[in-house]
Amino acid sequence: MTQVTSNVAEGTPNWLDIGVPDIDRARTFYGTLLGWEFQDAGPEAGHYNQCLLRGESVAGMMLNPEDQPDVYWWAVYFAADDCDGVVKRAADAGAEVVVPAMDVMDLGRMAILKDPQGGQFGLWEGRSHPGSRIVNEPGSFVWNELVTTDSGPACEFYKAVFGYELEPMPGDMDYTVLRRPDGRYVGGDGPVPSWTTTFAVDDADAAVRTVRDGGGTVDSEPVDSPYGRYAAVRDPFGVPFNVMKPAPEPEV
Repeated sequence: MTQVTSNVAEGTPNWLDIGVPDIDRARTFYGTLLGWEFQDAGPEAGHYNQCLLRGESVAGMMLNPEDQPDVYWWAVYFAADDCDGVVKRAADAGAEVVVPAMDVMDLGRMAILKDPQGGQFGLWEGRSHPGSRIVNEPGSFVWNELVTTDSGPACEFYKAVFGYELEPMPGDMDYTVLRRPDGRYVGGDGPVPSWTTTFAVDDADAAVRTVRDGGGTVDSEPVDSPYGRYAAVRDPFGVPFNVMKPAPEPEV
């Protein structure tokens, strides 16, 4: 288990949230699949729901505004020590500012951007709320992956914004791993620009059955990889994400 008690290093994925057309159905689906409970922040916060794992916040959920397009996705946020400064750095590198930096009560400061290839992501400068408090264990996110039509410029963009190091995957696969300067892996970039989230589960095959039973769909059946057994699925609203039983940590 990885318990997060304070702000993480800049450039690290530190929060996820989703807008849905039916929040009750979403709560039932994700609660059954990932073991979440939910806490409604009330009308003053637009009924934003904290998704809780053993009482700790791991993600957010809200009702999508009626005037928004009928497209839903899990939005990944990256830690920012200075949200306004990172917004400027990203804009200088070619990003589109979708939502300028703004305070979210006393919780933190956020912004929404699109990279030059159109992949949307957020920034979160945590204050009283550092972000996801549990990661890398069943019921929480374990990986985030950028799917883009042009991986070279996309990788260079994130390198310019967050100082990532780029590590090509060995072999013939067109895949680049993004790594912080301290060596920690933060995500990957594969060959529709979007960030796709992977949630850790205890059993990938059982998770796929739960997805189907809950009204979701399966894009690819579970397969084994060096990193774990995983499958690509969609929730009842068509939102893509992955489920994975991570491979055991190598013995030191």
